[in-house]
Amino acid sequence: MLHIETATEVCSVALSEGDRLLAVCESADGNSHSKNLLPFIDELCRESGRALRDIDGVAVSVGPGSYTGLRIGVSTAKGIAYALQVPVMAVGTLESIAYGALAEGGGECPAAGLQIVPMIDARRMEVFTCRYNEKMEEVAPAEALIVDEEAFAGPLAQQVLLFCGNGMPKCKELLAQSPNARFAEFAISARHLVQPALKRWKAGDFADTAYFEPFYLKEYVAAKPHVKGL
Repeated sequence: MLHIETATEVCSVALSEGDRLLAVCESADGNSHSKNLLPFIDELCRESGRALRDIDGVAVSVGPGSYTGLRIGVSTAKGIAYALQVPVMAVGTLESIAYGALAEGGGECPAAGLQIVPMIDARRMEVFTCRYNEKMEEVAPAEALIVDEEAFAGPLAQQVLLFCGNGMPKCKELLAQSPNARFAEFAISARHLVQPALKRWKAGDFADTAYFEPFYLKEYVAAKPHVKGL
């Protein structure tokens, strides 16, 4: 299965066979998704010794995240899936980050009562976030949240929260005041799509290739162009 992650500054693609990761190709050089994505897929096929026609499904991170990045990733996933006549697995970006915490969170995640809090950087002190329990069941839906000293005060008073994602570092100083706050630092990657995509594959939970769209969470507001001298 081919996995595409372009929801943030990371452009990442991975290839898997079942639950086994075969190869990953990625870059954290922001604003390079349109330039890198297709060459990365070609490189991935060469490294793994697989041909694109051998792919039996495409998983794509569908947001929330960068509007441009999401459009690039989703349109590429649709094009490949349509050309090969294979299904698409649409995976929420926050969900994939939470799976990343399960894999790379230093052993914290399986603890009973612990909740995983993936964060995607938005503007200033705003993040896109939600919460999962240790069984990867969503306990708080995705929202755009401005993080201050009172953010997560209720949940942090009741259980340990593991914060992760590229929005976590800018919030860490505020959240670290609680003894129940834990932090997992790892790069967002297409490798974290493997498990949730496989879960969807086994359940036959496929996206409608023609009509599914990215999950933006917030409406896109285009900046007004400013011409000097007028």
